[in-house]
Amino acid sequence: MRASLIQIAVDPDEPVAARRARAARLVREERGSADLVVLPELWTVGAFAADLFAAESEPLHGPTYEAMAAAARDAEVWLHAGSFVEAVGDALYNTSPVFSPDGELVASYRKIHRFGFDRGEAALMAAGEDLVTFDLPHLTVGVGTCYDLRFPELFRGLVDAGAEAFVVPAGWPARRRGHWTLLARARAVENQAYVLACGTAGTHADVEQAGHSLIVDPWGEVLAEAGPGEEVLRAVLDPAKPAAIRADFPALKDRVLGVEAPAKPRV
Repeated sequence: MRASLIQIAVDPDEPVAARRARAARLVREERGSADLVVLPELWTVGAFAADLFAAESEPLHGPTYEAMAAAARDAEVWLHAGSFVEAVGDALYNTSPVFSPDGELVASYRKIHRFGFDRGEAALMAAGEDLVTFDLPHLTVGVGTCYDLRFPELFRGLVDAGAEAFVVPAGWPARRRGHWTLLARARAVENQAYVLACGTAGTHADVEQAGHSLIVDPWGEVLAEAGPGEEVLRAVLDPAKPAAIRADFPALKDRVLGVEAPAKPRV
C-alpha cells in the first residue's frame, strides 16, 4: 500500500479558499502514486490561529468537505483530509473527515484531547468522545490528532478496536519537534502498528511549525521523514507487517489490565 503525507505550509497571507484549492490540487497530483493520502491538522486556518477558528468554521458538509471529497474521487485515493474547524450549533470541533476513492465519507473523528491548558483550542473547541477506525483493503486504521499523540491510552483503545495503523495529522510546533518524533515512534513500538504522522510547515500565529512528518513501521523504524518545509512524503506499507510482528513478538498478549494504584498509607 502506497501512502503519501502532504506536509502543506500554512501561510497567514494565503486566503483560506486559495489554500483549500491548493490542497485539493496536491491531492489530485497523487493520482497513480498513492493509495492513501493524508493532510495535516487544521491546515485551513492553522492550529495556533485561535482567533480565526470561529470565523473560518464550517459545517461538516461545508466547503472543505466538498473540495476534499471531489479531490479523493478525482485522485482515486483514500483521503484522510487532515482536520478543519467544524461548527455544530454553537459548538466548534477539531474534526477529521476520511473519504473513499469514490469520494464518500467513510469516517469522521472529533479530536478528544484539546491543546492549550484552558486557552486556545482547549477553551474554544468542544471535545470529541468517540474512538474512530476505518478499514482500508487489508488494513484497519485508527485516527488521532496532534495532542492525542501524548495519550497512549487512546491508541491502546484503537488497538482494541482492531487498529493496525494510526493516522495522526498535526500542527506541531518546532520548539517541541523532538517530542513529535519520539512520541510517533513510541506509539508505533508499543502498539506494533504503523504510524503516519503528518504535520504542517510554515509559521502561523507567530508559531513556527515543526514539519518533519514521518512514517514509522510497527517495529519503530522510520520509513520516511520530511524536512521542515512544504513537502510530499511517500512510503510503501506492507499490510501484513503488523500481524507478523505481533505474532513474532507477542507483547500485546502480556498486557495486564485493571491494575489499581495502592491506597495511600495513613499518617
